[in-house]
Amino acid sequence: MGRSQVVPRGRDPRFGPDADDAGCTILHVDMDAFFASVAVRTDPSLRGKPVVVGGVGPRGVVSSASYEARRFGVRSAMPTARARVLCPRAIFLPPDGPAISAASQSVMAIFRDVTPLVEPLSSDEAFLDVAGAQRLLGRPAEIARQIRERMLAEQQLTCSVGVAPTKFVAKLGSTRAKPDGMVVVPAGLVLEFLHPLPVDALWGVGERAAETLRRLGLTTVGELARAPYGMLRRAVGEAAAAHLHELSWGRDPRKVSPEREEKSLGAEMTFDVDVTDRELLRRSLLALSEKTGARLRASGQVGRTVAIKVRLADFRTVNRSRTVPASTDVAREIFEISWALFEALGPADQIRLIGVRVEGLTSAATTSRQLSLGEPERGWREAEAAADAIAARFGRASVGPASLLGRSDLRRTENHPQRTVVPLSEPPTPS
Repeated sequence: MGRSQVVPRGRDPRFGPDADDAGCTILHVDMDAFFASVAVRTDPSLRGKPVVVGGVGPRGVVSSASYEARRFGVRSAMPTARARVLCPRAIFLPPDGPAISAASQSVMAIFRDVTPLVEPLSSDEAFLDVAGAQRLLGRPAEIARQIRERMLAEQQLTCSVGVAPTKFVAKLGSTRAKPDGMVVVPAGLVLEFLHPLPVDALWGVGERAAETLRRLGLTTVGELARAPYGMLRRAVGEAAAAHLHELSWGRDPRKVSPEREEKSLGAEMTFDVDVTDRELLRRSLLALSEKTGARLRASGQVGRTVAIKVRLADFRTVNRSRTVPASTDVAREIFEISWALFEALGPADQIRLIGVRVEGLTSAATTSRQLSLGEPERGWREAEAAADAIAARFGRASVGPASLLGRSDLRRTENHPQRTVVPLSEPPTPS
């Protein structure tokens, strides 16, 4: 990938890499078309071609699109079917989970080499507070330049960086730096940068809120900032009005928080065709429970509330949950609760999507667990820990419940000849 200009063409030079970055100690780093870029890195023959990564089925959704595909109007969160219409010559690929996870870990490692104050927002973006890194690495814009250079040299990936006094403005800066650029917003020019932007640039302004504001004649952030507060409050409510008013004047007191508390962990799947087969739904919940349990154990967390999400063919969504006395990270326990919740819904209508999640998370290391009366000292928990070890060496598809064996729609089993089968009815004896 070649280097683009540090400031995208046509940008105001006042916000270029040589701008006054005194006090601009917040960086927002966002990888460019991350999933698609990882796919291109894996297969260099894709370079320069329109690549779309996401669900490839009839109900799939685009996760990431290369900039070659974006020229045709393909965007993230767009239905894959729509993307195929816009760009029929695009190369459509499912996400490569292991490659994306490895790339994300490497990206975050580069961030943490710069500063311990890293707040990940997703697998491919984070806020960094570089105030303490300036003595060693230089001014904030120089640190941003170093990050971009390292990302290209070490990961063969590009990123865009916003450098600003606050998190909100830094994120806006990285958005306007894309692709493969950098925007510095000097502390004294925040309003000059912010006020010409459209109102939907503000956090919390979605399509509906933007339309409400436009009906009031408020099309830019500056117009919103100067609007009578009472009019704003009547239009969007007290809480939203206060939030938008503060942001429109560039006020964002939030600090970079390295410890992001996860509220829940889970997984869900969308079926290619609506499903009524209860056995298929049962297998789906088992696969999702297995994935959720593995994610909990990998994160070192347990939870007390198990919830299911069921979306019907007419897009109505039903959520059910149950809180249990003891926290868990065991897939078997998560499955038993989720299946009971599903059965309580009654006869299955046509189902489009199903999901499982665990809430009320706490650290597994600090959460005590009491054995139930008659429960063996070693069982499902140890069996699943052993499965994690096998998966870490041979891949997640190498081990799993026997009832999912051969079900390529729920677990990919091809190319894994050394698959270990875990019976559904009883745990194997731990070695």
